[in-house]
Amino acid sequence: MAAFTELVFSGVQPTGNLHLGNYLGAVKRFVEMQERDAQCLYCVVDLHAITVWQDPEALRGQIREVTAAFLAAGIDPKRSIVFNQSQVPQHAELAWVFNCVARLGWLNRMTQFKEKAGKDRENASIGLYDYPVLMAADILAYRATHVPVGEDQKQHLELTRDIAQKFNTDFAGSIAAHGHGDAFFPITEPLIGGPAARVMSLRDGTKKMSKSDPSDNSRINLTDEADAIAQKIRRAKTDPEPLPSEVAGLKERPEADNLVGIYAALAGITREEVLRDYGGAQFSAFKPALADLAVTSLAPIAGEMRRLTADPGHIDAVLADGSARAETIAAQTLDAVKDIVGFVRRGPSLQAVR
Repeated sequence: MAAFTELVFSGVQPTGNLHLGNYLGAVKRFVEMQERDAQCLYCVVDLHAITVWQDPEALRGQIREVTAAFLAAGIDPKRSIVFNQSQVPQHAELAWVFNCVARLGWLNRMTQFKEKAGKDRENASIGLYDYPVLMAADILAYRATHVPVGEDQKQHLELTRDIAQKFNTDFAGSIAAHGHGDAFFPITEPLIGGPAARVMSLRDGTKKMSKSDPSDNSRINLTDEADAIAQKIRRAKTDPEPLPSEVAGLKERPEADNLVGIYAALAGITREEVLRDYGGAQFSAFKPALADLAVTSLAPIAGEMRRLTADPGHIDAVLADGSARAETIAAQTLDAVKDIVGFVRRGPSLQAVR
């Protein structure tokens, strides 16, 4: 197979307040991945956001807020590329090519559409149904070799891999004739999350922490101040038993498992190490320690986010610069795809294949 330069791509939707789950499952990992010897692109996926209706003014604010969270958490827009999807038109254009590569049966198997559309499936937008194909275009516009994924996106990454493989197979002759070897797109690999990639509700350990939960006490928002963070942890649902000494003891205790996982992820240690220190302790002792750790970790991010969002011009400049850099890469990919598929391009094109 062809050799591909390592490149990491990931995106976050600008819908509602970012919370602790978004931070531990995505943004914190983005900062860590800057240390990889690879180009990293972090995208605010606003085209995905409109698969369900968004208030235009609120959407603008949320795009800037997600960008502010990236920057406040430590993503360096000079080392990494930070941009919003709608400023790079190649995402949508490549998605159409992939619509003609992907098979209807593949999309019909996507469980997330079934969950989001619910029983009123006939009234769901085509965009919501086609969301995974656009996600494939997001990734493959940069020929990304790695994508950090949570449990809810693994199936979509599998679709991305299927689309890449089918494109490489369907157009194998043209790919080789245009000098790209035996494959144009990489078969993107997942980067699996750490100890708290899936953060659960503080009110119900069996449900994922969510922006849409009606109870604000179910989540820690990245914009929460220190007092609110500490109070939400103190009020988090637990059970009456002390913490176990072994991870196996968390198996039937979802709330305890969630809080231990949050501590582990914030501290950068394993669940085993947390229980080595707190096994046998009551929650009355563990919760204050977790609250202190969460405040120390998150309150500075919240303060920096507030500072950044007060200067939307700066955020817009970061997005404009990142989008221009991203488009340089995506345009090269799409130009090559057009030649491979057989389109006639305007302006300079690759040498005609004889």
